[in-house]
Amino acid sequence: MALQCGIVGLPNVGKSTLFNCLSSAKAESANYPFCTIEPNVGTITVPDERLMRISDLVNPQKIMPTTIEIVDIAGLVKGASKGEGLGNQFLGNIRTTNAILHVVRCFEDDNITHVDGSINPVRDKEIIDTELQLKDLEAIDARMHKVRKQADTGDKEGKQMFDTCAKVKAHLEQGKSVRSCDLDDIQWATIRELNLLTAKPVMYICNVDEASVISGNAHTKEFMDSIADENAEVLLVSAQIESELIDMEEEDKMMFLEEMGLHESGVNRIIKAAYHLLNYITYFTAGVKEVRAWTITRGMKAPQAAAVIHTDFEKGFIRAEVIAYEDFIALGSEAKCRDAGKLRVEGKEYVVNDGDMMHFRFNV
Repeated sequence: MALQCGIVGLPNVGKSTLFNCLSSAKAESANYPFCTIEPNVGTITVPDERLMRISDLVNPQKIMPTTIEIVDIAGLVKGASKGEGLGNQFLGNIRTTNAILHVVRCFEDDNITHVDGSINPVRDKEIIDTELQLKDLEAIDARMHKVRKQADTGDKEGKQMFDTCAKVKAHLEQGKSVRSCDLDDIQWATIRELNLLTAKPVMYICNVDEASVISGNAHTKEFMDSIADENAEVLLVSAQIESELIDMEEEDKMMFLEEMGLHESGVNRIIKAAYHLLNYITYFTAGVKEVRAWTITRGMKAPQAAAVIHTDFEKGFIRAEVIAYEDFIALGSEAKCRDAGKLRVEGKEYVVNDGDMMHFRFNV
């Protein structure tokens, strides 16, 4: 299951620096707008200590973590929805992602210019929001125009689409993003194909100076107050610290983080938070050839989870043999779990839990 998150923000807020820290793909980072034009894409592993603990017990030939793709999208500016600053191209790149990582600048540095001349993360966020909302309004208007005749003639699907779009349009015209619109499951399903920009889940990353990475500063406080009603996750990350960590050995990295009062790097926190932003969980398969992490959406049943490995597994699904991660670690092997009655046989209605170790039986 491919997970792709797009990093967005105004120019010179630290997006590309964070991308470079997240990914082995190196984005050009420079002190001027539109340094990034084509989106840089990096595939990175999701840090999961459980995978390594399982591998220590199984000693497999290969270890396969789950991954996400991070897309560094060029800095947006006011007027992007109308094509300013190559805006249409950049907004198109956002449309293909599953979630948005919105970086706001919350540090002072006279050596790094700000496209609007001053540091104001609340204003910066509103500029991005407005441009994305305007682009969504264009998409909504176009779809309403397309289905209006169907709706007028009483076509059920056409009327459903038109009415839902009308509700979303009214919400957008209030300066609100689609993700906060009060839609039922049918209405969400109706507009899903439009792939609206502001319907995507969002996480805010406040790029701060080293001294503010734990407790924040006046900029982060103002920003958090401004999004209090969004129920969105906010991370405080110092791109400067993260760039210093890139070339360090693991032992030196841990010592450096400890000295800074941090338990783990901002990069790890971003990756984990991005993974959970879309309500994803992990299950594991383990054998001497390979221990592997698999990504599924929370709430998936066993046959759907099996299909992530291969569609034939779902078609011919018979049963799933399941061991809870905690039981496997406590007892040390599948054989011991089986002997202790900790290996369960589950059917088609079983809802997979995060951390389940699974073996699927199926007909070819």
